Amino acid sequence: MLPQEIIRRKRDGQPLSEAEIADFVDGLAHGTWSEGQIAALAMAMFLNGMTAGEGAALTRAMRDSGKVLDWSDLPGPVTDKHSTGGVGDNVSLMLAPIVAACGAFVPMISGRGLGHTGGTLDKMDSIPGYTSQPDDRLFARTVREVGCAIIGQTADLAPADKRFYAVRDVTGTVESVPLITASILSKKLAAGLSSLVLDVKSGNGAFMASGRDARSLATNLVTVARSAGLPATALITDMNEPLASACGNAVEVLNAVDFLTGRRRDRRLEEVTLALAAEMLLASRIAGSPREALDRAGEALGSGRAAELFGRMVSALGGPADFVENARKHLSAAETIVPVEAPRDGFVGSIETRALGVAVIELGGGRRKPEDAIDHAVGLTGCLSIGTELRRGQPLAMVHARSESDARQAIAAVIAAYRIADEKPRARKSILRRVAGDT
Repeated sequence: MLPQEIIRRKRDGQPLSEAEIADFVDGLAHGTWSEGQIAALAMAMFLNGMTAGEGAALTRAMRDSGKVLDWSDLPGPVTDKHSTGGVGDNVSLMLAPIVAACGAFVPMISGRGLGHTGGTLDKMDSIPGYTSQPDDRLFARTVREVGCAIIGQTADLAPADKRFYAVRDVTGTVESVPLITASILSKKLAAGLSSLVLDVKSGNGAFMASGRDARSLATNLVTVARSAGLPATALITDMNEPLASACGNAVEVLNAVDFLTGRRRDRRLEEVTLALAAEMLLASRIAGSPREALDRAGEALGSGRAAELFGRMVSALGGPADFVENARKHLSAAETIVPVEAPRDGFVGSIETRALGVAVIELGGGRRKPEDAIDHAVGLTGCLSIGTELRRGQPLAMVHARSESDARQAIAAVIAAYRIADEKPRARKSILRRVAGDT
């Protein structure tokens, strides 16, 4: 069918057939649709929305535009998690080995930082020698022998999505629930999963800041995933403050190692990590009830098996064999580490979380342009959580910077992001809502 006829139908508010969507995705993958035609259809989809059937068809077609992985030879369920992005969100680093320690296989294909949010792949790249883009053979062997592998998307997984997103990014059509859904799920379906758990962030550090938008996205993700044959559930989690007390790359990896080994565990981070692990174990049918799932996840963490698997994964993908035992020795460190002093007594009343993410980017821990190199050493640590009682001069956070001038700029940003209140605020829930196919 002619591209302009497909565009016209969607422009006029008519739903597209599966064949029309397949023609569009084929044009994306093989270059027979021009950039202008792609942009026109993207805007029509953005303005007129898409039915669940259209969303599922777009997701399946983009999945099939490249390779679809096959894990049928593995002796257990294959599962994964996707987060919509946040600040201090290093959950994946602990979650994959926890779930693998319980008997599932976790081929976790992750992304780089997007906007003010950190990227799992950038964090893993801070580990010296770690191969975040392995060939298929090494990836498969690591998953089979260790139980988990955290890597980046390969060029042949859902390539149509890559071109479509590049056009959406420059045409004001990114913030569309159906298009976000298709982008996320096409890659997860291409990964050959048997189940998926989604972590949809809500709050001032999330892309979906409002609860209503987060619920809409979570519901659409679950509905379309199930329509495409992938069992899925979602948790909506709070992102009105950093999830971990560290924000950056190497500093979040170190935080993850401390979490896995029991040296330090941030409370909200532990709640979200174990809740997502329980969801994955339920989806994989390794556990038969929420209580059993939480107990098994907690035991895998507390026994040290998850930490052991994380170390084995790092080693299998080229990192140091003693990384868990000597993470501080192997991770790069910033030359300048200075405190951000609280300007007065009180309580941490609220945090402008997005501003902390932007501060990390300004330090060099994220990208202004796609081609920018990342400074893995910089970031924030010791970020105090909402409700913490303060004394004047007490550190709100520690800035890790390459220079004194960079540190001064970050200190000003952190002070501006923290609101100090006279009274202790009410505690916020970390897990806001569960979304399943029947809710």
